[in-house]
Amino acid sequence: MKLPKAELAPAKVNLFLHVGARRADGYHALQSLVVFAEVGDRLRFEPADRLSLAIEGPFADRLSPSDDNLVLKAARALDARRRITLSKNLPLASGIGGGSADAAAVLRYLGKGRDDLLDVASAIGSDIPVCVASKSSWMEGRGEILRPVAGVPALAMLLVNPGVAVGTAEVFRALETRRGTGLALPARFENEDALFAFLATTANDLEAPACNIQPVIGEVIAEIAAQRGVRLSRMSGSGATCFGLFDSDAACAGAADAIAASHPAWWVRATRIAQ
Repeated sequence: MKLPKAELAPAKVNLFLHVGARRADGYHALQSLVVFAEVGDRLRFEPADRLSLAIEGPFADRLSPSDDNLVLKAARALDARRRITLSKNLPLASGIGGGSADAAAVLRYLGKGRDDLLDVASAIGSDIPVCVASKSSWMEGRGEILRPVAGVPALAMLLVNPGVAVGTAEVFRALETRRGTGLALPARFENEDALFAFLATTANDLEAPACNIQPVIGEVIAEIAAQRGVRLSRMSGSGATCFGLFDSDAACAGAADAIAASHPAWWVRATRIAQ
């Protein structure tokens, strides 16, 4: 069977993110319910004599094919020789795993059949293992301990980024409240109400420090929360992208139109939780 020439790198969204103690290796223990959106970056692969990376798309001018680019690191880890073209559709450093998802897409596409992809992914970056399968997952450790999650519905989801950069290390340095990693994974979510009841007991521990660093993040969360049909409004990862979960596609699309009209400089996308 001939492999496709392109691979989607879907946006990663942390429905909640709890932080535990700092580990001996310098990483923080994490616990998170991770889902993926139906929107993302896209990568194309062509045979070549040597590895190269070209970048296009709406955020291409903010990213360079330097040696520390995660796409190139992933390709080198597989000793791949391809011309890779990255269509950069997601904002950079935005808490939705753009670079990690891109690297995972390289591993997924070029490493088909390998049984060590998660080990390779973990060696490159903490968020990359969960992005390899790009399926709803319960994530622990520093991101390398993964379990599948049953019953996460394909809810309408709004993604909003106000166009500010928030450094992950800076957010962790400002972190004061840690909820820890003692939450138990539900056996499954029987319906939407069960998911929202569970999420009501959680939070994103990085949201408060990120809002202190960039107060506009709080404005985004409040703007989403004010929309009709929204059931949850929260920040993803270390920010600055925030998300809203809605009770219908129509409500989500209406919210996207309203927020884009009132804040034309913000990046706004109506999507769904991918299955």
